[in-house]
Amino acid sequence: MNSHYRVVVIGGGVVGTSVLYHLAKFGWKDVCLLERSVLTAGSSWHAAGGFHALNADPNIAQLQAYTIDLFEEIQEESGQNIGLHMTGGLTLAGTPDRWEWLQSAYRTFQSIGIEDCRLVTPEEAGELCPIMSTEGILGGMWADREGYIDTTGTVHAYAGAAKKRGASIFEHTKVESLEQTADGWRVITDKGEITCEHVVNAAGLWAKQVGRMAGIELPVAPLKHHYLISDTIPQLEEIDFEVPMTVDLEGFTYLRQDQKGVLLGIYEIDHEHWALDGAPWDYGIELFQEQTDRIENELTLGFERYPALQEVGVKTWVNGAFTFAPDGNPLVGPVRGKPGYWCACAVMAGFLQGGGVGKSLAEWIIHGEPEADVFGMDVARFGDFAENRQYIKETTGQFYTRRFVMTYPNEQLPAGRPLKMAPAYSDMTEAGCRWGVSYGLEVPLYFAPKDFVETPTLKRSNAHDLVAAECKATREAVGLLDISGFSRFEVTGEGAEAWLDHIMASKLPAPGRAKLAPMLSETGKLKGDLTIFNWGDGTYWIMGSYYLREWHMRWFDDHMGEGVTLRDISDKMVGFSLSGPNSRKVLERLTVDPIGDLKFMGCGSYDLGLLKCKIGRLSLTGELGYEINCSASEHIALRKMLLEAGADLGMREVGFNAMLSMRLEKSFGIWSAEFTQGYTAAQTGMDRWIDWDKEFVGKAAALAEQSGSGPAQKLVMLEVEADGADASGYEPIWSGGALVGFVTSGGYGHTLGKSYAMAMVNRELTSEGTELLVHVVGAERAAKVIAASPYDPAGKAMRG
Repeated sequence: MNSHYRVVVIGGGVVGTSVLYHLAKFGWKDVCLLERSVLTAGSSWHAAGGFHALNADPNIAQLQAYTIDLFEEIQEESGQNIGLHMTGGLTLAGTPDRWEWLQSAYRTFQSIGIEDCRLVTPEEAGELCPIMSTEGILGGMWADREGYIDTTGTVHAYAGAAKKRGASIFEHTKVESLEQTADGWRVITDKGEITCEHVVNAAGLWAKQVGRMAGIELPVAPLKHHYLISDTIPQLEEIDFEVPMTVDLEGFTYLRQDQKGVLLGIYEIDHEHWALDGAPWDYGIELFQEQTDRIENELTLGFERYPALQEVGVKTWVNGAFTFAPDGNPLVGPVRGKPGYWCACAVMAGFLQGGGVGKSLAEWIIHGEPEADVFGMDVARFGDFAENRQYIKETTGQFYTRRFVMTYPNEQLPAGRPLKMAPAYSDMTEAGCRWGVSYGLEVPLYFAPKDFVETPTLKRSNAHDLVAAECKATREAVGLLDISGFSRFEVTGEGAEAWLDHIMASKLPAPGRAKLAPMLSETGKLKGDLTIFNWGDGTYWIMGSYYLREWHMRWFDDHMGEGVTLRDISDKMVGFSLSGPNSRKVLERLTVDPIGDLKFMGCGSYDLGLLKCKIGRLSLTGELGYEINCSASEHIALRKMLLEAGADLGMREVGFNAMLSMRLEKSFGIWSAEFTQGYTAAQTGMDRWIDWDKEFVGKAAALAEQSGSGPAQKLVMLEVEADGADASGYEPIWSGGALVGFVTSGGYGHTLGKSYAMAMVNRELTSEGTELLVHVVGAERAAKVIAASPYDPAGKAMRG
């Protein structure tokens, strides 16, 4: 063991060995892995080893596909047999909603290029898995590239391939502490000290402790998970193929063949945590006693689905621990404020996602960003609020319990809520507000009568008419929306202007003005669709999406300039927006300041009644609008004052569901849909805001795209002939039987009474009037390209 390595990976499971392998594969040989016991001694050795294509996040689904491709490569490279069984896989649907969802998911896979899957009838499913009862099954989805592997062999294959490429592995070497240095990290082990530039926490069940060694509280928790391996099943001895990897969503079970028996795994409703502060250091290749009473209901469903299990015994029980994050996705990437410290933990599906995690993290460390958009597993999607033990326990337990439970896009889940609430939360709740959650903060969705209950659905919900009324009030009079759920960053100091000018691709606004500002990475990919406010006193604000606060702060910190003070004031400054033709009249009743002189995209400080507010004249609805910002202590008073002033002007409180409908009618894109770090400014039309006459981060890459052939796909507006359901995102778009794009977001335009979608399509199909087809909740619908901003295309209302 040397005294210095470029990268030290902590943890010898499938994730740690994958990270090590990819670092070496991409050219960094001076890397090592430290394992306190032996390789696989954690969750890896007892994992079920199944792999499948399905994931709710298409970006993560693509990384899973990469992992599956990698299996044969590491087997050949290492010479280690990984026991690869490509049996194919079945996902079953046993309710009408689930069958509809599965048909929709099938179309999503098509949109991201996963073509080796198809829908099957119950009869076909029974032929593919002959030991299964098809009673209650409405249909299923078959995927060619699903199956299982030998978990121990796979870890050793990653490790062997890494060593052949020059990496080093040291077993029986326990990391006892970490110390940050000027050049990286000092890793203190029971075998001596190592200095390194980068340290990777791939410690699995011990990730919590390895985080605490660096002063980091990671939102991870282990939960117990059961599977059984049956004795030999005579029916399997009689067939000449292996039964597929089969997931019975209504039965909470998954099954694969194991020799001439089967492995049956269970995601039980009655979950159980273990070792919330991390596994004991002397824990390793051990299991818990099976708890058949706790899993009795799901076990019964499994034995009913696979009647052959009722005729044979159980050879082996496995009850082992796996580590989960609050939303079930991994925690990957750099930690803000800890240069050179990287996470690769909470990878619950390690053998399915480990290859993609290793690839992405190695690219991130070496090149500064991963090739894929990995926000869905970025450690920065959580903030300080997720460090709380009770929050972690509630949310990880909820995810585990709902692993196979149907979740609807309009369904609000209760774990970890309410946590953060704007000051007027109670008053708004009394007024009928229904809440969603963003980064721990309760945000308004819509207002409803007290006895109203929204029905979970894949289609238009029974709140449809309530949202329509909010849109109508906004378009015809004035809507009041709580905008506490926007991020606000204050930028001051003698270097503020120069730093903003460098990090933002747009021109900076003049004093008393606001400006839309794309922010790019060095490779020209988007890092933000932000709004800059120049308050005229040397103070700037950056406003964006509340749930990107930690993600953006990390980016700002990594690119910080001299003489700049940056503060996240998102929880200190809150506010409301007014939108609609009467919005100016409301404000004029509350101030003697010349609010009527404030032009579109102007901003300034104004007295409103007893309050001093920062106001910007802009609106995401496309109407005359104002964003009014106040301190958190003034939020209740501001709401009350605005409601009283607008009482006879048709004012109505509205939620973000209405705002999203109205922004769609204006073709205004939003982050995580039209704008992501996977897209460039030219793809999304954000290049129209770029100031090409100055130097900024990402300029060279953006110029290269401009001077080349341009992006292969571009953003367009679609009108969809929908019926009772609207596109939402990642639905495939077809022309002449060929896949030509996908929906980025969609919904119902309540003002114009039409279903719309924004979509990324092949650039030769972006002309107005082009006829296309799109799948909506799995059903084919006609669509056509239309001009942007079908509502008020000239923007007269917004600028009036």
